[in-house]
Amino acid sequence: MTASISGERIVPVNLGSRSYDIVIDDGGTSRAGSLLCHWLQLSNAQGLRILLIADAAVTELHGSTVQRSLEAAGAEVRAAVVPSGEQTKSWAQTQALYDHLVEMTADRRTLVVAVGGGVTGDLAGFVAATYARGLRFVQVPTTLLSMVDSSVGGKTGINHPRGKNLIGAFHQPLGVIIDPATLATLPDREYRSGLAEVVKYGVILDDAFFGYLEQNIAGLNSRDPGVLRHVIARSCELKADVVRQDEYETTGLRAILNYGHTFAHAFEALAGYGVLLHGEAVSIGMICASRLAESMGRITSLDTSRQAALLSALNLPVTVPSDMQNRHDEIVRCMMLDKKTEGRELRFILPSRIGHVETVRGVSPDTALRCL
Repeated sequence: MTASISGERIVPVNLGSRSYDIVIDDGGTSRAGSLLCHWLQLSNAQGLRILLIADAAVTELHGSTVQRSLEAAGAEVRAAVVPSGEQTKSWAQTQALYDHLVEMTADRRTLVVAVGGGVTGDLAGFVAATYARGLRFVQVPTTLLSMVDSSVGGKTGINHPRGKNLIGAFHQPLGVIIDPATLATLPDREYRSGLAEVVKYGVILDDAFFGYLEQNIAGLNSRDPGVLRHVIARSCELKADVVRQDEYETTGLRAILNYGHTFAHAFEALAGYGVLLHGEAVSIGMICASRLAESMGRITSLDTSRQAALLSALNLPVTVPSDMQNRHDEIVRCMMLDKKTEGRELRFILPSRIGHVETVRGVSPDTALRCL
């Protein structure tokens, strides 16, 4: 359950020795230093060395705020700026960040702090997971998508030219700092990309939350602070509970978080990373998956139309781009690289009703393609 302390909302991620808190607090970026000291049980950050990895788009806006807070607490901070966009999740950028750590003679006490969207968090987390066999790191997500999805759960990684997130590691953060006020500077398209993942949580886990989203379209579109704090906290709660039960994707439960993603990752790869935003691809992928479920008699057309209506009202795409509709062989090849595929057998996360999904095995490529 979400706790509230001194105006904060705290969502615990309970993973035994790897447990941590997600702190949701307006102004949280300016408290990064004190929060870090609290998590480390230190009176100050004297002697701590930190590599702060920030997205170029938010370095001046939010990265500098986090850096000042860390330095005010006594930490020695080296800042590394990475380009915006999915192409940044590459070996070249990974190596460049390793070079920063080598140059600052990083050791196991060195921390990595990621400030930016999911791309920055995934890349920085992967660097932290793999340098010196693991450094501690902190997530400071500044996009809605990263706040409700990629910053929670410990998945880190970079892309291979033929598949998204194929190279990575599980590496839980020391903590997550979510400052909803940073969303005021987020471009509209990026903001709406995050709303797709918020809708996903309602479809897969919580029909009442899905109903809340339907009833608060105006607040979501206007970025109402109260609505945003609620949807961020509830999304984090839902994901944290799934991660608690299946941290390393060994039971199959965590796979439900990938609703729509088998289609979406194929669309992203074929469009060229960054051309179609992740949330946009997920929005389209959810409707494809819902149509697939409908064609198999698992749900009704009303369930699909409710999803399409909500996503459309949030100005998200719900139809496959025309230039991909005839690229069937390429789509199948991309789907076969999806991490849910086993033994070259396609598996999909499909709804049986709003609020509940299941893993469905043995779907033929022809059946899946008919839903495009």
